[in-house]
Amino acid sequence: MTELDCPATAPECPAATPEHLATGPEHPTGTPEHPAAAPERPEPGVRVHPWPVDHLPELAFDPLLHRLLREEPVARVKLAHGEGDAWLATRYEDVKLVSADPRFSRALTVDRPITSMTPHAVAPPGGVGRADPPDHTRLRRLTAQTFHRKRVALLRVEAQRITDGLLAAMLEQGPPADLTEALTGPLPAAVTARLMGVPPADLGLLQGWRAVILSSDHSAAEAGAVKAEIADYFRALADHRAEHPAEDLFSELVAAHRAGGLSRPELISLSVMIVLNALDQIRNQTSTMVYTLLTHPEQLAALRADPSGLPAAVEELLRFIPQRNGVGMPRVATEDVEVGAVLIRAGEPVYVSYLAANRDPSVYTAPDTLDLTRDEPPHLAFGHGPHYCVGAALTRMHAEVVLSTLLTRLPGLRLAVPATEVRWHRGTVNRGPVALPVAW
Repeated sequence: MTELDCPATAPECPAATPEHLATGPEHPTGTPEHPAAAPERPEPGVRVHPWPVDHLPELAFDPLLHRLLREEPVARVKLAHGEGDAWLATRYEDVKLVSADPRFSRALTVDRPITSMTPHAVAPPGGVGRADPPDHTRLRRLTAQTFHRKRVALLRVEAQRITDGLLAAMLEQGPPADLTEALTGPLPAAVTARLMGVPPADLGLLQGWRAVILSSDHSAAEAGAVKAEIADYFRALADHRAEHPAEDLFSELVAAHRAGGLSRPELISLSVMIVLNALDQIRNQTSTMVYTLLTHPEQLAALRADPSGLPAAVEELLRFIPQRNGVGMPRVATEDVEVGAVLIRAGEPVYVSYLAANRDPSVYTAPDTLDLTRDEPPHLAFGHGPHYCVGAALTRMHAEVVLSTLLTRLPGLRLAVPATEVRWHRGTVNRGPVALPVAW
């Protein structure tokens, strides 16, 4: 899942902005809780790397990330949107440090135009992805309870039932088939509808909103209008569920709101996060996993020979696949912190690249090679620290259901076109094939 994480209340004091940088008794220049923004220009001699985040074909790894990881693991970058530049950490241990250290704040990014790859902030200001303790702790505990093992186990049974039906329809139609339309797209959509109590007839509407919000090609105004529409949708659904509760996650969240466990903005933000992740990232990840296996025939043959290795294979696929473009959400240093022998000063924004950390040659042997039998430190595909992806178990479940079913039912599955002819999404946050033509 993306770094939307889950919602939380907006911080009591916004991040440093021009009106908050005035000096005097009412506006101190900066405090440990709200440090003054860093200077717009880097210190003399510090190179800033322009990072337009160009379209990358197939499974290609970002060349700038590859180079910085090896040559300048803590570097300054400037993305296509926003103001100034930001630090970027790429090494495994440095990424873990920034992700888990409370001296790096997500809340201080609110209302600050930090350089970014999209013209708008994907995560809402009231979301838990942009919150710090204690708000983050409270909401994180709530969401962890909603994604408990029993619920995921029940959803796995439902996901397998849906998968069996979708696959039967695909087989009846005959080859070739677009796997994204036949299976990897409809599956998470159907599971999400069941999980969140969304009427199946509304999924097309949600898909349209998703395409705008998780795009780097739409303007801030366009994204803002869509965000208002999707928020209105879930407000109306919340009102309906308050009067007519059902046995779904959304009804539980509505009940928690009525009991005072979370605010209405938090309820809406969390719901939007869950739906967007399921409709976009899970679809793209599972589709790309299938593509990766079909384009690595020796690895696929070994997995078919020993299906018991599937859980480990899923973990290696999560490590290996560059599932997104650019980077996710930044943090702001609340005090001077040394990261990888580089001093990051209070008020400076910092990004981490989980993709780069997953290719760190000091941690992984032949990191740019797919090895389904790899037994090395755990990947960081779901993040690290307090903002570790709350839907990790749900993502793994989808992948295991899809891959195990395809391995069992379609031993002759193959691409129906040359690998280079598979079309990939452009101008999006998450990477994945537009269509995946297969035959069997």
